[in-house]
Amino acid sequence: MSDLLNALFHAVVYAVIAGAMLVLAYYVLDVVTPGRLGSHLRGVDENGVESVHHHSRSAGVVAAAWLLSNALVLFTAIWTNGETDLGWALGWTVAFGALGIALNAAMLFVIDAITPGDLRQIVCEPGPVRPLAYVAAATALSVSVIVCASIA
Repeated sequence: MSDLLNALFHAVVYAVIAGAMLVLAYYVLDVVTPGRLGSHLRGVDENGVESVHHHSRSAGVVAAAWLLSNALVLFTAIWTNGETDLGWALGWTVAFGALGIALNAAMLFVIDAITPGDLRQIVCEPGPVRPLAYVAAATALSVSVIVCASIA
């Protein structure tokens, strides 16, 4: 019974830490994109009025890939270190989680620099998904796979 309670405690601790890291990842994406990310996702215009005509599907694709990519890094850090000491495993989780967030932000700027136009602005424009949003999303997922491989 104590093994079960210990495992449940660890699950709660990992969930809280990983959840906080995902919130941080969202806020970093919010900082590196123009305007308020939540407004682009909800479809709020410059006057604060919500409308389906103002939401950005591209921002949704990028934000979803960004969160999934960072969750994959956190998952891998927990999965590969879960049987070690809780403090050690949390250290790996936070360290690699922060690395994943930083590398995703850096790569967004790199992709922005090598693609035509302002990628960060384009993915926040209202309307259908823009091809550059798929590039930004794939980049985030690619970064996470590389970081996951380095953990394992």
